Amino acid sequence: MEKRIAIVGSGSWGTALALLAARNGCQTLLWGHNPDHIAALRTERVNQRYLPKHPFPQQLNVTANLTEITQFSHIILICVPSHAFKDTLIKLKPLLPNDVKIAWASKGFNPDDGALLHDIVAEVIGPDTPAAILSGPTFALEVAANLPTAITIASTKPDFSQELSTILHSGFFRTYTSTDVIGVEVGGAVKNVLAIAAGIADGLGFGANTRAALITRGLNEIIRLGIALGGKQETFMGLAGLGDLILTCTDNKSRNRRFGLALGLGKNRAEATLEIGQEIEGISAAKETLLLAKKYQIDMPITEQTYKVLYEGLDPLIAVQNLLAREQKSEI
Repeated sequence: MEKRIAIVGSGSWGTALALLAARNGCQTLLWGHNPDHIAALRTERVNQRYLPKHPFPQQLNVTANLTEITQFSHIILICVPSHAFKDTLIKLKPLLPNDVKIAWASKGFNPDDGALLHDIVAEVIGPDTPAAILSGPTFALEVAANLPTAITIASTKPDFSQELSTILHSGFFRTYTSTDVIGVEVGGAVKNVLAIAAGIADGLGFGANTRAALITRGLNEIIRLGIALGGKQETFMGLAGLGDLILTCTDNKSRNRRFGLALGLGKNRAEATLEIGQEIEGISAAKETLLLAKKYQIDMPITEQTYKVLYEGLDPLIAVQNLLAREQKSEI
């Protein structure tokens, strides 16, 4: 039986996953909201804006028509920013077939209430809808370039995670499956906040010692919140937790890290955002993570200080000093 997948979101990550699936011989349809951009993709057979060096395989086609997407495949993979996730589902809902399966590679919380994205799928599409999240240490550019990569696919329905794994797994792209949807979601969302913090520290001129401390204590914050929300501790030591955190905090392909670097170098939030020129998920995630931390009474000092820099205009150097001035305590 011919494999098919429909991908919603023609940015860098959606395009990279579309390239991956198509190269694996899967018939792939990629949707984007901008008709002019889609027309250019159709004509040029390459995403010049995001992945200009990677031409589309024959199995990859594009559309700006959501109805066409929902008629193409019963598997819909959503690759839009988390703040657009719910609206995208609402637009898709009346068009979806009865046997639809929803996957997403979006990282973040719902901006209105801090809800996890699997809860949004259950609310909008239905609680019995097969659902899965893809997350891990993955830069779109490296996936498009066939550089070795590993990712976690989490679903409470193992048959669905295995189906996605069959579509995406290749000699360059290793897929691991999991049933811990919550843990994978929390790891993917909160690491963006910590990447901003790591960027700020490097922008201020601090060294590798500081970065390592931020990553380690940041992971501790992710684990505390994730377990409170229902995630499993071992998930946070894997690709979707520690792996993604290391990647995003240490490499300048990370938009969140580069944004933090700009703040540490003295630019304000608006200037830093303009400089990046793409979605910076950690900005909204900082607000949503802190709301969850307060709701569940979880101590997340790095997240709190990052929030204050972003939303209260706190000087980044003062934020670091606030962290260092905290009361001494046992590490564990």
